[in-house]
Amino acid sequence: QVQLVESGGGLVQAGGSLRLSCAASGRYLRTYIMAWFRQPPGQEREFVSVGSWRGDNVYYSDSVEGRFTFSRDDAKNTVYLQMDNLKPEDTAVYYCAAGIKSTLMKTRRGYDYWGQGTQVTVSS
Repeated sequence: QVQLVESGGGLVQAGGSLRLSCAASGRYLRTYIMAWFRQPPGQEREFVSVGSWRGDNVYYSDSVEGRFTFSRDDAKNTVYLQMDNLKPEDTAVYYCAAGIKSTLMKTRRGYDYWGQGTQVTVSS
């Protein structure tokens, strides 16, 4: 079992920044791929970014590439999503996820554990 707790969401003006955190706990954490997804109002949950505890490979969706940065702190068992130059279309509930299916890492099916989500609202 893996437990994930997100924090750091809030209300920000367009062009601003936020940093989301995802604190992970449980067994065999280093075997998991960690990802961020988001669900805009009235839409499906979509992939944002994915990385791992063990490697340096990080991937982003086209819509956030160059503006968002995935990072991790191994000592704190925490992954982060630094979001810069935020746009109103980034408004969504952001979720942290953990899974082991690397071939499905950009899809919801690749993840077994999810956090409760944190709301990000970007005003124009």
